[in-house]
Amino acid sequence: MNYWWVNHKQTFRQEFEGKYVWCPKLRKDGQVHHFYETVREVKPGDLVFSYANAAIQGFGFAKTHCYSCPQPDEFGRVGEAWDRRGWRVDVDFHRFTSPFRTANHSHEIATLLPSRYSPIRANGHGNQGAYFSNIPQAFAFKIAELADPFLSNILNGVNEGLRDEMIELELPRIQEWEDSQQHTIEAAEGISPTMRQALVQSRIGQGLFKKRVSDYERACRITKVSNPTHLIASHIKPWRESDDEERLSAGNGLMLTPSIDHLFDRGFISFDDDGDLITSPVADAISLKRMGIDSAIVINVGHFNSDQKSFLNYHRKEILLKSAS
Repeated sequence: MNYWWVNHKQTFRQEFEGKYVWCPKLRKDGQVHHFYETVREVKPGDLVFSYANAAIQGFGFAKTHCYSCPQPDEFGRVGEAWDRRGWRVDVDFHRFTSPFRTANHSHEIATLLPSRYSPIRANGHGNQGAYFSNIPQAFAFKIAELADPFLSNILNGVNEGLRDEMIELELPRIQEWEDSQQHTIEAAEGISPTMRQALVQSRIGQGLFKKRVSDYERACRITKVSNPTHLIASHIKPWRESDDEERLSAGNGLMLTPSIDHLFDRGFISFDDDGDLITSPVADAISLKRMGIDSAIVINVGHFNSDQKSFLNYHRKEILLKSAS
């Protein structure tokens, strides 16, 4: 279990009531930002403190891993200047009985702050540049002790029920995003019925897209299964984030078995240009091994062509659940 702190600032109401955290992938200047990158390493069951208006307003346990998702519509004009591509984690937030003002307890928590990337300063006031921060266990336990007996009991094992329920069951925002994209394709004028069908089928790695990818990729890169019946044409740049040309491009595909396709699509694994497998630090090592991936050894899956390398660069930057900072 890891412990996190989110400084909501302008979007506290939307995120807390909507039970999620969301941040852009890049800063306004187009650069990677440490306090955005940290979101990529959240796991279900991790504790998240919610800070806004100079106080910790409550807490929540993460319900999902991080996933790539557009800026929420409810942000409205607040997020106009932000990168609309973002990272999202669904969190089951709960309010404290009373907001916990850290400035009133600075003498008790100052020595427990992280040495780098702290969400607040030693005087208990918020760090203006911080959005999402990893905090030490001792700091998290002290906050729980001072702020809310209910949370303190959970962390000390007296009442673990709430935390135990935090396993990832679904990602409704991904389904809604893909459904919206498909509806756009189905309603678009100027697309032939054959092309419309090909674009829709490519969403599930079938049809024309699978035929094109199979001309170059004859087996799963990990399991080596070669029977096309058991393979999915997996988009390197996800279907939901691609334009129509990219959705049908052979260079944007790998033939993978369903379990490997899942790992790749969700960002639990990726590949370097030289073919070395990359595993995310949030991926479950036991599950990976049962799916045929031993994260303790170096796995090389062979070379990629130039188109695949371009799309893999996107996958590593935009999908892989591994902080770049």
